[in-house]
Amino acid sequence: TVAGVAKYQGCPIPDRDGDGVNDEEDKCPDLAGDRANNGCPLVKEEVKKRAAYAASHIYFATASYTLLKKSNKGLDDVVNLMKADHDLHLSVDGHTDITVKPEKNQLLSQRRADEVKKYLVSKGVEENRVVATGYGQTNPVADNKTAAGRARNRRVELKLAY
Repeated sequence: TVAGVAKYQGCPIPDRDGDGVNDEEDKCPDLAGDRANNGCPLVKEEVKKRAAYAASHIYFATASYTLLKKSNKGLDDVVNLMKADHDLHLSVDGHTDITVKPEKNQLLSQRRADEVKKYLVSKGVEENRVVATGYGQTNPVADNKTAAGRARNRRVELKLAY
């Protein structure tokens, strides 16, 4: 009773979640979302802010990937966000400054991202919902010529998506 296309034997183009984005183009075909976000829901601003706050309060021992306990409060909040919405996924991105060789920074940034992921998983977040990536010194957000700039470049970013 509904017009379709030949490719689907005269049936309408599939859109399982009914969001107006056909399943062929929908990155989240079982979750109603936004056309501008490839058919996936948009992460609420409040949730993004909470994750950003937690990321700005992740601390490691100097020149180490040992996660300090003062990081737990913010990371526990991220755990709660992830448990409240089982469709959310998280990217944990580790970054460094340029004070040592690039190869060592790459390894350090990866280990730091892995430690954050390990913490989240230990608190009940499913491992397949978290991706940890180390970028070393390749994506600075500040000038590495100053101490303040180097401090800003040593960071972990948390990015939520569906």
